[in-house]
Amino acid sequence: MSIKEDAQRIHANLLEKTDPEALERINHFAFDEVQAAVDLPDRTKMLSTLAYLLGMQGIDEYKVMLPVALDNGVSPVEAKEVLYQAVDYLGLGRVFPFFKATNDILTARGVDLPLPGQSTTTMKNRLEKGEETQIRLFGPQMKDFAKKGTINKWLVDNCFGDYYTRKGLDDRDREMITFCYIAAQGGCEPQLLSHAQTNIRLGNDKEFLMKLIEQNVPFIGYPRSLNAVRIVNQADEAVNGKD
Repeated sequence: MSIKEDAQRIHANLLEKTDPEALERINHFAFDEVQAAVDLPDRTKMLSTLAYLLGMQGIDEYKVMLPVALDNGVSPVEAKEVLYQAVDYLGLGRVFPFFKATNDILTARGVDLPLPGQSTTTMKNRLEKGEETQIRLFGPQMKDFAKKGTINKWLVDNCFGDYYTRKGLDDRDREMITFCYIAAQGGCEPQLLSHAQTNIRLGNDKEFLMKLIEQNVPFIGYPRSLNAVRIVNQADEAVNGKD
């Protein structure tokens, strides 16, 4: 099967009897036109879409697309890592319902839970390892960032020490999904710009980020997609200069 075939089949099961005209256009645009236009590996497409759906609180569509992702290059461990990392960027209040949705789908597919552990830090070294990760991603100016305020410390030990240090996804994957969370939730343009710049420095260049946005236009809609395009252009100019 493929993303196109899997997604069109599931959406047809949900909408064909009640909304055939809407289904025709949704399936054509999201899974014919967009999939043909966006030249990215299936795994990358699906990781980004899961992150976007978490960011926009699209839990019903997440339940549709998670099985598609699992059939098209995303492992259960990778899906769980997208879920776990979302807690710090979207908040537990918004992410918690997705735990049950994810676990129900994995269990129905015969996946034994809990999955093998992916943590690489302890409660004693999470601050130290979080700072190392921040410096690796953002540069030496992040040294002693934790000393500049309580929330700064939590960013270091919790966001980076607890999540970015985990196995299952590499730095580029983690920055990619962070970009997707923030682009999807909207209203966080300074943070989106910062993470777009970091993506570009890590090798997720402007063309790559534009493809991520294009892949997820059907799910997030045009206004936030166009906002993300503007931010990516600004980030590329800041990192690489004007053309």
